[in-house]
Amino acid sequence: MDTFAPIPEETEAVATQIVDAAIKIHRHLGPGLLESVYEQFLAHELTLRGYKAQRQVPVPISYEGLFVEVAYRIDLLVNNVVIVECKAVKELHPIDFQQTRTHARLAEKRLAFLINFNTIRLKDALHRIIN
Repeated sequence: MDTFAPIPEETEAVATQIVDAAIKIHRHLGPGLLESVYEQFLAHELTLRGYKAQRQVPVPISYEGLFVEVAYRIDLLVNNVVIVECKAVKELHPIDFQQTRTHARLAEKRLAFLINFNTIRLKDALHRIIN
């Protein structure tokens, strides 16, 4: 994976719709719900927009000859190119960013979003992570 190559236009188009959909949902629902609720509504909204949004996608990994079939689950995988990790916490910590970066790297995806829906203004809690 070339970390210096530009993000493809098709992936950027997906990213734009993810941001727009997340903002729409947050404006309608506001903060204070479970992460799974935002995840479900975001998947629904993206599906309505014609995108393939898979929830809780299991990711296998191997290390030194040992294979783990479900090492972690991606909250949302959109069009098989962008990962979305949904949070509903008081504040994000550095480990949340690193965890999202690790998930993207292990899933071999260049672009991920870490979104904390438990905030007054979503644009302040919507983070784009590039691998």
